[in-house]
Amino acid sequence: MNDLRETWFDLKWFNWSLLSEDYEYAHPFYLYLAAGALLIVPGLYFIRFLIGMLFGRKLDVAMLEKDIRRFNLSSILQVIPSLFMSIFVGLLLFALARPQKTEEHVEQWSEGIDIGLVIDVSESMQLMDFLPNRLGKVKTVAQNFVDGRHQDRIGIVIFSGDAYPQAPLTTDYNYLKEEIKNINFKQIEAQGTAIGNAIKKGMAQLKDSEAKSKVMILLSDGDNTAGNVDPISAATQAHAYDIKIYTIGVGKEGEVLGGYQEYRDFFTGQKRKKKYYVQSSLDESTLRKIAKIGEGEFFRATNSQGLERIFETIDQLEKSEILEERFSNTTDFYQVYLIWALIPFFFWLLLKSTFITNALID
Repeated sequence: MNDLRETWFDLKWFNWSLLSEDYEYAHPFYLYLAAGALLIVPGLYFIRFLIGMLFGRKLDVAMLEKDIRRFNLSSILQVIPSLFMSIFVGLLLFALARPQKTEEHVEQWSEGIDIGLVIDVSESMQLMDFLPNRLGKVKTVAQNFVDGRHQDRIGIVIFSGDAYPQAPLTTDYNYLKEEIKNINFKQIEAQGTAIGNAIKKGMAQLKDSEAKSKVMILLSDGDNTAGNVDPISAATQAHAYDIKIYTIGVGKEGEVLGGYQEYRDFFTGQKRKKKYYVQSSLDESTLRKIAKIGEGEFFRATNSQGLERIFETIDQLEKSEILEERFSNTTDFYQVYLIWALIPFFFWLLLKSTFITNALID
């Protein structure tokens, strides 16, 4: 309020864009009354002038041109006090309309979910029924999944014949995407597919979490052939920590393109490449049991589009709840126009209460 009093004497308060666009009006009805008050005095005098012109008495009196008053100054000056009163009332009514500005601040936060991505990097993930291979496609889709999360902590575990953490739970999504990019087949020497060990490592990341929801997404393309932990027992332990488990079986079964072998042409001696195929199998039954124990779902991805849709589905199933608080700060500016209204009011008092008005009337 003090700031407004200090800056009130500025014509910016009557800027049209400010009045028409920037302000909101608590009582817009008074705007119409204000407009009427500003027009009423000029309007009445104009009507009076028209009536005088049309219906006034006309006398057939001969007058010299020099004696004809083209402008009656005193009659014009008599309008001034009423005009000041009209401006005063107009500003008063404008102030009653309560011009104001509202600034709204929105604060958002989410009750985040902690998510563990448990990714198979065993030898069979090099098979090429996905392009460039199974692991390559999983990495691409996992990065897109990370991009779609907000305020959720994500951790990564990789496994083949054993399991190791690749990234701790974090909301640093750029770091996570870089770690996913760096996943490769040479990180774990032990061969095989240790699904039980992988669940145990994923559980270690999630068990102490205080998040509203704890989710593990396990991707594998084979049978549990390694490790010292039974997958079903591991899933049961994870469930005891309220960890929901989604399992994804990656790849086709049967003959799958394994890659390209180089050979030398017998006749030309040139090096050539030929496709070779390997047998692929997936223990779907175990992955289904793990998902059932973990109160999640089992998905089967036999092509790239299917894998993308699975991650989109999980993304929709496990959405963070976004909470929002709105703060509105409304500033009133009617005080400025009340102060401005005093100026024409004091001029009206001056003209009505002094000899000026009497002189004009006489």
